[in-house]
Amino acid sequence: MTLELDSANRKQGDPEANSASVQSPPEEGNAVPAEALIIVPVRRMVLFPGMILPITLGREGSIAAAQAAARAKRPIGVLLQRDAEVEKPRADDLSLVGTVANIVRYITTPDGTHHVICQGLQRFRAVEYLDGYPFLVARVARIEEPEAAGSEIEARLVQLRERALEVLELLPQAPPELVEGVQAMRSAGGLADLVGGIMDIEAAQKQVLLETVDLQKRLDRVLEMLGHRLEVLKLSREIDERTKASLDATQRKYLLREQMKSIQKELGEGEDGQAAELEELKKAIAGAGMPEEVEKQATKELKRLERMSDASGEHSMLRTYLDWLIELPWKTPAPDAIDVAEARRILDADHFGLDQVKKRIVEFLAVRKLNPEGHGPILCFVGPPGVGKTSLGQSVAKALGRKFARVSLGGVHDEAEIRGHRRTYIGALPGNIIQALKKAGTRGCVMMLDEIDKLGAGFQGDPSSALLEVLDPAQNNSFRDNYLAVPYDLSSVLFITTANVLDTIPGPLRDRMEIIQIPGYTQEEKREIARRYLLARQMKENGLKEGQFEITDAALTAIIRDYTREAGVRSLERQIGAACRRAAVRIAEGAAQTVNIDEGDLAEILGPTKFENEVALRTAVPGVATGLAWTPVGGDILFIEASRTPGAGKLILTGQLGDVMKESVQAALTLVKSRASSLGIDGKGFGKTDVHVHVPAGAIPKDGPSAGVAMFTALASLFAERAVRADTAMTGEISLRGLVLPVGGIKEKVLAAMRAGIRRVLLPERNRKDLEEVPAEAKQKIEFVFLRDVDEAVRAVLEPRAASKPRPHKRARVR
Repeated sequence: MTLELDSANRKQGDPEANSASVQSPPEEGNAVPAEALIIVPVRRMVLFPGMILPITLGREGSIAAAQAAARAKRPIGVLLQRDAEVEKPRADDLSLVGTVANIVRYITTPDGTHHVICQGLQRFRAVEYLDGYPFLVARVARIEEPEAAGSEIEARLVQLRERALEVLELLPQAPPELVEGVQAMRSAGGLADLVGGIMDIEAAQKQVLLETVDLQKRLDRVLEMLGHRLEVLKLSREIDERTKASLDATQRKYLLREQMKSIQKELGEGEDGQAAELEELKKAIAGAGMPEEVEKQATKELKRLERMSDASGEHSMLRTYLDWLIELPWKTPAPDAIDVAEARRILDADHFGLDQVKKRIVEFLAVRKLNPEGHGPILCFVGPPGVGKTSLGQSVAKALGRKFARVSLGGVHDEAEIRGHRRTYIGALPGNIIQALKKAGTRGCVMMLDEIDKLGAGFQGDPSSALLEVLDPAQNNSFRDNYLAVPYDLSSVLFITTANVLDTIPGPLRDRMEIIQIPGYTQEEKREIARRYLLARQMKENGLKEGQFEITDAALTAIIRDYTREAGVRSLERQIGAACRRAAVRIAEGAAQTVNIDEGDLAEILGPTKFENEVALRTAVPGVATGLAWTPVGGDILFIEASRTPGAGKLILTGQLGDVMKESVQAALTLVKSRASSLGIDGKGFGKTDVHVHVPAGAIPKDGPSAGVAMFTALASLFAERAVRADTAMTGEISLRGLVLPVGGIKEKVLAAMRAGIRRVLLPERNRKDLEEVPAEAKQKIEFVFLRDVDEAVRAVLEPRAASKPRPHKRARVR
């Protein structure tokens, strides 16, 4: 809160002290009707009734208006301009409510600037603006000040006066006249206008107060604003007092230290304590095993510390820097004692399945054993969440006999998180890489850079660019952290990174890593993982001992099939944990000694099933096909629904489809039209029919060309009135010639089809080679049909016309 009237007078000074002269009004122009007011628009200020404020006039219209009013000795109407940037405001640019004001003095300063000192009289509302004047003239309706009566108004008046006086006490240079004026004010409306006028708030907020005619509402708004300013002023004073007290305490400590030094000197004790500490630092630097360049830098900083007073603010910063240099692992680590057979055993014991991944890790360790000095590749584990990427890195560290360090990169958007902050900043620290090495205590650790695909970039820099040096074996032997400002050898660190997707990793960074894809698990693999690892872990976490809890294979299979649908096993572990907690409750209550859970008990424990096989239900009518999609968390099935209505041949697309997917639908519709005769479709009906293609789960964005075959099949099924086989899903891109082109993510899509109960999968012929990566279990359960063109897809999935009628089914009961 500031005093605008006082500050304005101080800024302009007393008019007469500045040799200002009262200007005689110019000659009179057109007469203004008596019921009208000459309007003076103002910017960024509001005049309240009862206040006296100077107004600086700069625009020709405002000068002419003020001069005409002064000449005729008439009041003016002061109106706030809504947009301060408008140079020639019109009626629409001005507020509706303003203040009638008398011109106390009209002043022209020696530099040619025009001023009027106005006294606010009464509120008014502009009713109609009149034409034919060189300035704004409006007919107005004057607003009478409501009478203050009642205890509600009186109580607010007392509270407002108390708060206003409290605020004035907190101001450093509040005029005594203003304090006396607030104390003497007995009018509730007048006090509200006075406080509103002197408060340091936006002009728009003051205009709201001016437009509030209802006295009680006006008092409430002023009290609310004044209360906020009061809290700000109190907090500001507390901060000021706290800062002053802190400075006093620092000065006091400095004086005490100096006195202590003098006393120690008189007693002959000298500075043995500080000397001993410096000697200890010197021995630690010598024994840290630093390279020559680093030891030279540390010795130089130690000499600076010797000459520096311990009361200096830089003393603690320099001491912390030396501690970091001393505690970092500088010595060359011992060679790895790699036993390939033992490493294979550890990987098999820690992880079920993932044969290709474990095979590549064993190869990596074997090469490391034969060539310890070689620069092996940086491994990057890529796969859906919950498939064991982080635990694979821990197993590699166990197989090598190394310590494991993990650095989470998810959400990191500051380059200093990797390279560290310079020591010139308060609270500076080394980057996450150096901090992890200090925690590990050795340069020969396995460091996992987790979630490298979730790095961000901000105005502080791009952390992925800083990682280019870290993950390049040809450069990281002299990595320079900004805090340390000396080279550090990272070549002995075994870096492993993890990611869910590769698309968000910059190309240069991805080029420095060897990508190892980790797929999702099959149903049998999930059951074995649950039996070998998850069950024991959840029993331990929930306090269950061996023999107190049993769950059958049928129950585990039901949990996997009906309660989880994921590539990994995290949701599966949560559901097993829920079953363990139910058993823990029964055992803790004494209701049972042993709890056995079978498939029939799951509904009571986990609730109704969350997933069901809806493929047959959805594809029971023509126009619906089942596609296969790839997502960052694994594969998934995708339903394509097509419908037609009488129209003019318009194509409607819904379901948050991306541009590429929209183009696939357009290509599929063109292909259906071109093959109308071979499909048994009457081609004349296309121009009289609107086609609506929808992909359910409309809240999820979808894009990509791999649904082309499914789009074509759905449209062909719709127009041919032949249903699509319910046990079949398909994937593949199409061309306008009808060719089926290869797509990616075959393994994830096949596993998703198997989880959804699909028994036939249509794949592009050129993706036949990708079946080598598909687990044997999926190959046994699914029949694969390979397509060269869309005609083969039609023959493989469309049922005969007689069999395509909708099958009656029981009506679902909605609860």
